[in-house]
Amino acid sequence: MGSSKKVIISLKKVNLIYKQGGREFLALKDIDFNIYDKDFICLLGPSGCGKTSLLNVLAGYDRPTTGEITVDGKTLKGPNPEIGVIFQQPNLFPWLNVKKNVEFGLKFKKISRGERNDIVDYYLDIVGLSDFKTMLPFQLSGGMRQRAAIARTLATDPKIVLLDEPFSALDALTREKMQVHIHSIQERSKKSFFFITHDVDEALLLSSRILIMHPGPGTLVKDFTNPLNKESSHFFKEIRESRQFWEIRESLINDIQTEKDEIVVKSAV
Repeated sequence: MGSSKKVIISLKKVNLIYKQGGREFLALKDIDFNIYDKDFICLLGPSGCGKTSLLNVLAGYDRPTTGEITVDGKTLKGPNPEIGVIFQQPNLFPWLNVKKNVEFGLKFKKISRGERNDIVDYYLDIVGLSDFKTMLPFQLSGGMRQRAAIARTLATDPKIVLLDEPFSALDALTREKMQVHIHSIQERSKKSFFFITHDVDEALLLSSRILIMHPGPGTLVKDFTNPLNKESSHFFKEIRESRQFWEIRESLINDIQTEKDEIVVKSAV
Protein backbone atom coordinates (compact mmCIF):
# COMPACT_ATOMS: atom_id res chain seq x y z
CA MET A 1 0.00 0.00 0.00
CA GLY A 2 1.45 3.32 -1.03
CA SER A 3 2.67 5.66 1.69
CA SER A 4 1.06 8.70 0.02
CA LYS A 5 -2.33 7.84 1.55
CA LYS A 6 -3.14 9.08 5.03
CA VAL A 7 -3.05 6.43 7.76
CA ILE A 8 -6.24 6.45 9.85
CA ILE A 9 -5.51 3.44 12.07
CA SER A 10 -2.23 1.59 12.55
CA LEU A 11 -1.77 -1.79 14.23
CA LYS A 12 1.73 -2.76 15.32
CA LYS A 13 2.45 -6.34 16.46
CA VAL A 14 -0.92 -6.67 18.18
CA ASN A 15 -1.42 -9.76 20.32
CA LEU A 16 -4.57 -10.59 22.26
CA ILE A 17 -4.73 -13.23 24.99
CA TYR A 18 -7.99 -14.33 26.60
CA LYS A 19 -8.09 -16.17 29.91
CA GLN A 20 -10.50 -19.08 29.94
CA GLY A 21 -10.92 -21.46 32.89
CA GLY A 22 -7.49 -20.68 34.29
CA ARG A 23 -5.85 -21.09 30.89
CA GLU A 24 -4.63 -18.52 28.42
CA PHE A 25 -5.86 -18.51 24.83
CA LEU A 26 -3.94 -16.60 22.15
CA ALA A 27 -6.69 -15.12 19.97
CA LEU A 28 -4.55 -12.75 17.87
CA LYS A 29 -0.86 -13.01 17.07
CA ASP A 30 1.39 -10.30 15.61
CA ILE A 31 -1.34 -8.42 13.72
CA ASP A 32 0.35 -5.64 11.80
CA PHE A 33 -1.32 -3.45 9.16
CA ASN A 34 -2.58 0.06 8.42
CA ILE A 35 -6.03 1.31 7.46
CA TYR A 36 -5.79 4.27 5.09
CA ASP A 37 -8.08 7.16 4.25
CA LYS A 38 -11.06 6.01 2.12
CA ASP A 39 -10.03 2.34 2.28
CA PHE A 40 -12.76 -0.24 1.88
CA ILE A 41 -11.21 -3.29 3.51
CA CYS A 42 -12.98 -6.64 3.60
CA LEU A 43 -11.74 -9.20 6.12
CA LEU A 44 -12.11 -12.87 5.21
CA GLY A 45 -11.30 -16.02 7.13
CA PRO A 46 -12.82 -19.26 8.44
CA SER A 47 -14.98 -19.26 11.57
CA GLY A 48 -12.89 -19.06 14.72
CA CYS A 49 -9.91 -17.34 13.09
CA GLY A 50 -10.23 -14.16 15.19
CA LYS A 51 -12.14 -11.79 12.91
CA THR A 52 -14.47 -10.60 15.65
CA SER A 53 -11.59 -10.39 18.13
CA LEU A 54 -9.78 -8.13 15.69
CA LEU A 55 -12.86 -5.94 15.29
CA ASN A 56 -13.18 -5.70 19.08
CA VAL A 57 -9.64 -4.40 19.51
CA LEU A 58 -10.09 -2.01 16.58
CA ALA A 59 -13.27 -0.69 18.21
CA GLY A 60 -11.50 -0.26 21.55
CA TYR A 61 -13.75 -2.80 23.29
CA ASP A 62 -10.72 -5.00 24.09
CA ARG A 63 -7.20 -3.79 24.83
CA PRO A 64 -4.34 -5.63 23.10
CA THR A 65 -2.28 -7.74 25.48
CA THR A 66 0.84 -6.51 23.70
CA GLY A 67 1.41 -4.26 20.70
CA GLU A 68 -0.24 -0.95 19.92
CA ILE A 69 -3.16 0.48 17.97
CA THR A 70 -3.08 4.16 17.05
CA VAL A 71 -5.80 6.40 15.61
CA ASP A 72 -4.37 9.45 13.84
CA GLY A 73 -1.11 8.73 15.65
CA LYS A 74 -2.67 8.58 19.14
CA THR A 75 -2.82 5.35 21.13
CA LEU A 76 -6.28 3.78 21.19
CA LYS A 77 -7.21 3.27 24.84
CA GLY A 78 -10.91 2.45 24.52
CA PRO A 79 -14.00 3.22 22.41
CA ASN A 80 -13.27 6.28 20.31
CA PRO A 81 -15.69 8.71 18.58
CA GLU A 82 -13.52 8.49 15.45
CA ILE A 83 -14.51 4.81 15.14
CA GLY A 84 -18.10 3.85 14.34
CA VAL A 85 -19.35 0.27 14.64
CA ILE A 86 -22.24 -1.44 12.82
CA PHE A 87 -23.28 -4.91 13.96
CA GLN A 88 -25.17 -7.81 12.38
CA GLN A 89 -28.41 -6.54 13.91
CA PRO A 90 -29.39 -2.87 13.40
CA ASN A 91 -30.18 -2.28 17.12
CA LEU A 92 -32.40 0.71 16.40
CA PHE A 93 -34.47 2.16 19.22
CA PRO A 94 -37.93 0.73 18.46
CA TRP A 95 -39.79 3.67 20.02
CA LEU A 96 -38.00 6.28 17.88
CA ASN A 97 -38.68 6.96 14.21
CA VAL A 98 -35.90 6.83 11.63
CA LYS A 99 -35.07 10.54 11.91
CA LYS A 100 -34.83 10.45 15.69
CA ASN A 101 -32.74 7.26 15.62
CA VAL A 102 -30.23 8.88 13.29
CA GLU A 103 -30.28 12.08 15.34
CA PHE A 104 -29.76 10.31 18.67
CA GLY A 105 -25.96 10.47 18.86
CA LEU A 106 -25.86 14.08 17.71
CA LYS A 107 -27.75 15.31 20.76
CA PHE A 108 -24.86 14.28 23.00
CA LYS A 109 -22.52 16.46 20.93
CA LYS A 110 -24.59 19.56 21.77
CA ILE A 111 -25.26 20.32 18.12
CA SER A 112 -28.06 22.80 17.47
CA ARG A 113 -31.41 21.51 16.26
CA GLY A 114 -31.05 23.18 12.87
CA GLU A 115 -27.62 21.67 12.28
CA ARG A 116 -28.83 18.27 13.51
CA ASN A 117 -31.65 18.38 10.98
CA ASP A 118 -29.22 19.20 8.18
CA ILE A 119 -26.89 16.34 9.17
CA VAL A 120 -29.73 13.84 9.47
CA ASP A 121 -31.21 14.87 6.12
CA TYR A 122 -27.80 14.56 4.48
CA TYR A 123 -27.16 11.02 5.69
CA LEU A 124 -30.71 9.83 5.12
CA ASP A 125 -30.24 10.96 1.53
CA ILE A 126 -26.96 9.03 1.28
CA VAL A 127 -28.59 5.80 2.50
CA GLY A 128 -31.75 6.36 0.44
CA LEU A 129 -34.21 6.79 3.31
CA SER A 130 -35.24 10.44 2.94
CA ASP A 131 -38.86 9.45 2.33
CA PHE A 132 -39.01 7.17 5.41
CA LYS A 133 -37.81 9.47 8.20
CA THR A 134 -41.10 9.39 10.12
CA MET A 135 -41.44 5.61 10.09
CA LEU A 136 -40.73 3.39 13.08
CA PRO A 137 -38.22 0.52 12.78
CA PHE A 138 -40.93 -2.19 12.73
CA GLN A 139 -42.38 -0.56 9.62
CA LEU A 140 -39.12 -0.99 7.68
CA SER A 141 -37.68 -3.98 5.85
CA GLY A 142 -34.52 -5.63 7.19
CA GLY A 143 -32.35 -3.87 4.62
CA MET A 144 -33.92 -0.50 5.39
CA ARG A 145 -33.33 -0.97 9.12
CA GLN A 146 -29.68 -1.71 8.46
CA ARG A 147 -29.38 1.38 6.25
CA ALA A 148 -30.90 3.45 9.06
CA ALA A 149 -28.29 2.02 11.44
CA ILE A 150 -25.55 2.95 8.97
CA ALA A 151 -26.91 6.51 8.72
CA ARG A 152 -26.97 6.76 12.52
CA THR A 153 -23.31 5.75 12.69
CA LEU A 154 -22.23 8.05 9.85
CA ALA A 155 -24.10 11.03 11.32
CA THR A 156 -21.63 11.22 14.23
CA ASP A 157 -18.84 11.71 11.64
CA PRO A 158 -16.37 8.92 12.51
CA LYS A 159 -13.25 8.57 10.38
CA ILE A 160 -13.69 4.84 10.05
CA VAL A 161 -16.69 2.52 10.16
CA LEU A 162 -16.31 -1.08 11.35
CA LEU A 163 -18.99 -3.46 10.03
CA ASP A 164 -19.37 -6.91 11.58
CA GLU A 165 -21.11 -9.04 8.91
CA PRO A 166 -23.90 -6.46 8.61
CA PHE A 167 -25.80 -8.38 5.92
CA SER A 168 -25.63 -11.90 7.40
CA ALA A 169 -29.24 -11.82 8.67
CA LEU A 170 -30.66 -10.70 5.31
CA ASP A 171 -32.11 -12.88 2.56
CA ALA A 172 -30.04 -13.32 -0.61
CA LEU A 173 -31.93 -10.77 -2.73
CA THR A 174 -31.87 -8.09 -0.01
CA ARG A 175 -28.19 -8.80 0.56
CA GLU A 176 -27.41 -8.12 -3.09
CA LYS A 177 -29.33 -4.85 -2.92
CA MET A 178 -27.45 -3.89 0.25
CA GLN A 179 -24.13 -4.55 -1.45
CA VAL A 180 -25.06 -1.93 -4.03
CA HIS A 181 -26.18 0.45 -1.28
CA ILE A 182 -23.06 0.03 0.89
CA HIS A 183 -20.76 0.57 -2.10
CA SER A 184 -22.56 3.82 -2.88
CA ILE A 185 -22.66 4.87 0.79
CA GLN A 186 -18.92 4.42 1.24
CA GLU A 187 -18.19 6.24 -2.00
CA ARG A 188 -20.42 9.21 -1.09
CA SER A 189 -19.47 9.43 2.59
CA LYS A 190 -15.71 9.26 1.84
CA LYS A 191 -15.17 7.23 5.03
CA SER A 192 -12.84 4.30 5.57
CA PHE A 193 -14.77 1.02 5.93
CA PHE A 194 -13.54 -2.18 7.61
CA PHE A 195 -16.02 -4.90 6.69
CA ILE A 196 -16.06 -8.45 8.07
CA THR A 197 -17.67 -11.02 5.77
CA HIS A 198 -17.66 -14.76 5.08
CA ASP A 199 -18.65 -14.10 1.46
CA VAL A 200 -15.74 -14.04 -0.99
CA ASP A 201 -17.96 -12.72 -3.80
CA GLU A 202 -19.09 -9.85 -1.56
CA ALA A 203 -15.48 -9.00 -0.71
CA LEU A 204 -14.48 -8.90 -4.38
CA LEU A 205 -17.40 -6.66 -5.31
CA LEU A 206 -17.03 -4.17 -2.47
CA SER A 207 -13.44 -3.88 -1.37
CA SER A 208 -10.39 -1.91 -2.37
CA ARG A 209 -8.34 -4.31 -0.20
CA ILE A 210 -8.90 -7.83 1.11
CA LEU A 211 -7.32 -9.19 4.28
CA ILE A 212 -7.28 -12.91 5.04
CA MET A 213 -6.89 -14.37 8.52
CA HIS A 214 -6.04 -17.92 9.55
CA PRO A 215 -6.81 -19.54 12.91
CA GLY A 216 -4.75 -21.20 15.62
CA PRO A 217 -3.88 -18.43 16.66
CA GLY A 218 -5.51 -15.69 14.62
CA THR A 219 -2.93 -14.32 12.21
CA LEU A 220 -3.06 -12.06 9.17
CA VAL A 221 -1.73 -14.02 6.20
CA LYS A 222 -2.66 -11.89 3.20
CA ASP A 223 -3.16 -8.20 2.43
CA PHE A 224 -4.43 -8.09 -1.13
CA THR A 225 -5.18 -5.01 -3.26
CA ASN A 226 -8.37 -5.83 -5.15
CA PRO A 227 -7.82 -5.24 -8.89
CA LEU A 228 -11.57 -5.53 -9.52
CA ASN A 229 -12.42 -2.48 -7.42
CA LYS A 230 -14.62 -0.05 -9.35
CA GLU A 231 -15.89 3.40 -8.42
CA SER A 232 -19.48 2.50 -9.29
CA SER A 233 -21.64 -0.47 -8.32
CA HIS A 234 -23.01 -0.36 -11.88
CA PHE A 235 -20.02 -2.54 -12.74
CA PHE A 236 -21.08 -5.40 -10.42
CA LYS A 237 -22.64 -7.47 -13.21
CA GLU A 238 -19.61 -6.88 -15.43
CA ILE A 239 -17.25 -7.85 -12.60
CA ARG A 240 -19.14 -11.07 -11.84
CA GLU A 241 -19.04 -12.09 -15.50
CA SER A 242 -15.30 -11.50 -15.91
CA ARG A 243 -12.80 -14.33 -16.04
CA GLN A 244 -10.56 -12.45 -13.60
CA PHE A 245 -13.33 -12.45 -10.97
CA TRP A 246 -13.60 -16.23 -11.04
CA GLU A 247 -9.84 -16.75 -11.06
CA ILE A 248 -9.29 -14.48 -8.06
CA ARG A 249 -12.34 -15.95 -6.30
CA GLU A 250 -10.93 -19.47 -6.62
CA SER A 251 -7.53 -18.32 -5.39
CA LEU A 252 -8.99 -16.58 -2.34
CA ILE A 253 -11.15 -19.58 -1.42
CA ASN A 254 -8.05 -21.75 -1.62
CA ASP A 255 -6.11 -19.28 0.54
CA ILE A 256 -8.85 -19.35 3.17
CA GLN A 257 -9.37 -23.12 3.21
CA THR A 258 -5.78 -24.38 3.03
CA GLU A 259 -4.68 -23.40 6.51
CA LYS A 260 -7.98 -24.52 8.03
CA ASP A 261 -7.57 -27.98 6.48
CA GLU A 262 -3.98 -28.20 7.71
CA ILE A 263 -5.02 -27.35 11.27
CA VAL A 264 -7.71 -30.06 11.23
CA VAL A 265 -5.13 -32.59 10.10
CA LYS A 266 -2.57 -31.50 12.68
CA SER A 267 -5.07 -31.58 15.53
CA ALA A 268 -6.08 -35.13 14.59
CA VAL A 269 -2.52 -36.47 14.65
